[in-house]
Amino acid sequence: MRKIRPKYIYLISPNIITNNFYKNLNEVLKTGKVSYFQMRFKKYSYLKKISIGKKIKKICKKNNVKFLVNDDPILAKQLNADGCHLGQSDMNINDAKKIIGNRIIGITCHNSIKFAKRAINSKASYLAFGAFFPSKTKKTKYKANFKILHEVRKITKIPIVAIGGINSKNYKKLLLKKVNFLAISGYIWRNKLYKPLKAIERFE
Repeated sequence: MRKIRPKYIYLISPNIITNNFYKNLNEVLKTGKVSYFQMRFKKYSYLKKISIGKKIKKICKKNNVKFLVNDDPILAKQLNADGCHLGQSDMNINDAKKIIGNRIIGITCHNSIKFAKRAINSKASYLAFGAFFPSKTKKTKYKANFKILHEVRKITKIPIVAIGGINSKNYKKLLLKKVNFLAISGYIWRNKLYKPLKAIERFE
């Protein structure tokens, strides 16, 4: 039997919530393959995010998945989320810690060792690198390669999240490079061949 690595998926929300989203989310999280769920919306109002976030949080809690909020430590605190994810243009990690305390704070490092070192020094919970493959979810400004994973592994044991165009055909390459978590969105939520549950079942 092949060895299966459970719970290595870091699932990111779709950009827009459809009627069957909550049912699909529950089915996907029930598979036991997801460690983190990140709520990432760019177009919804703050109040709408609170309303959606409360429902997502309940589903995450029921399935023992950590619930993170993208970009916004204040919203993360209001929702009593498990933590937040910060990009390079978002709030400074030390300021975020003042708001949400000792919770999970992950940092986008793109393809930069300099950003990674800064995040390590600030005691980030995880480092996110990418994009490793072309992505349809968002425009790819930065490209990362396997070399950066090798370099980062030499200097820290902080968990690494890989992002960008990850699907059921290319994900094993990243796991072989000792990536801890794979951030996936489009392959689950906007897959033309498979519904969300079938899509996530294609990851061993």
